[in-house]
Amino acid sequence: MKTLYLDCGMGAAGDMLSAALINLLPEPEKMLDELNSLGIPGVEYRLKKAEKCGVTGSQMEVFVNGVREDEIIHEHEHHHEHTHEHEHEHGHSHSHGGGMSEIEHIVNGHMNAPEEVKEDILSVYGIIAGAESLVHGESVQNVHFSEVGAMDAVADIAAVCLIMRKLSPDRVVASPVHVGSGRVKCAHGILPVPAPATAYILSGIPIYGGEIDGELCTPTGAALLKNFVQEFGDMPVMTVEKIGYGMGKKDFKYANCVRAISGEEKEAGDRVIELSCNIDDMTAEEIGFALEMMLEGGALEAFTTPAGMKKNRPGTLFTVLCEPQNKEKIEALIFKHTSTIGIRECEKERKILKRETVIADTEYGSVRIKKSSGGGFQKEKYEFDDLANIARERGISLREAKNLVDGGE
Repeated sequence: MKTLYLDCGMGAAGDMLSAALINLLPEPEKMLDELNSLGIPGVEYRLKKAEKCGVTGSQMEVFVNGVREDEIIHEHEHHHEHTHEHEHEHGHSHSHGGGMSEIEHIVNGHMNAPEEVKEDILSVYGIIAGAESLVHGESVQNVHFSEVGAMDAVADIAAVCLIMRKLSPDRVVASPVHVGSGRVKCAHGILPVPAPATAYILSGIPIYGGEIDGELCTPTGAALLKNFVQEFGDMPVMTVEKIGYGMGKKDFKYANCVRAISGEEKEAGDRVIELSCNIDDMTAEEIGFALEMMLEGGALEAFTTPAGMKKNRPGTLFTVLCEPQNKEKIEALIFKHTSTIGIRECEKERKILKRETVIADTEYGSVRIKKSSGGGFQKEKYEFDDLANIARERGISLREAKNLVDGGE
């Protein structure tokens, strides 16, 4: 499985992400030419080498009408949430405001990019729009973003979206996001880090502060992570193929960069969530019905195990396996259909064989055959329901039905 891991130990910003990701491609300079052919009005991309704490990486510089993006900050008055006159400068300017209609015009009217890239760009801006509307108490259509309307912001987002499409990872994982600490100066006063829009965007994502005083994760960086990252946590077991470092502008005692790692993740198994609880006050009928509800709700497996409980009571261990994205739904079903008031959770890796179902036409009717293979093993078996139907129709045993399908007497 082609996997991309993003190390956000020093936060994230659009320019840092694009600089890290472009170095995962076989020919970064060719990608740079493609970025410069996007046709974003007045925008030019440049990639230069940079070093932080002895580590060599790249910085993505965006020039708008010949002016470097971080210099634009000092040429325009800021009438938006972030002035970005704080310690962690990612090279991401937030200039004059605008709305979604302006962004849609730039993307659909000017940009020479595949349709799926345009969709990604608008999706990222939609995330920012939702956050800004909550912060300012306005509808998404009426909100003026702190970053919308700035060509450099469009350029940063477009670069990441295009490069991600080029990389096309099967799975994207990121570390918990370091947001920094302290306060950030903005047009309306002094606000805590993470700033309001960034905090909304990062909801549901593991974040943490630290000893660095300043804003490490920008709204654009947060929105890009929200759009592309499927899972946040430790780096998975993978064979590393390429590493890219996207450097920020400021210097700290820690290397100020986003690190992107691409490689092959072991496909021997997949991850499942195991949910379990102990029950001693439900009837067998109620437990049986609850198991059926779990499977109807999308659980991979649901089963019970006899258990000895406190006060020497015989009880039942109720266990459900589900996919990570289905966890909350299954938890709700467990609370609804059982008497438990608490659920235990753990993540497990299961090793599975590749599976397929083929249909065999026999003189007794169609019979599904479930085939499994992998790791030098091959297995197959008839679908129980199909054999059972033959057995019922002919008044024979299940074993006799199997023998008939196999060609026996």
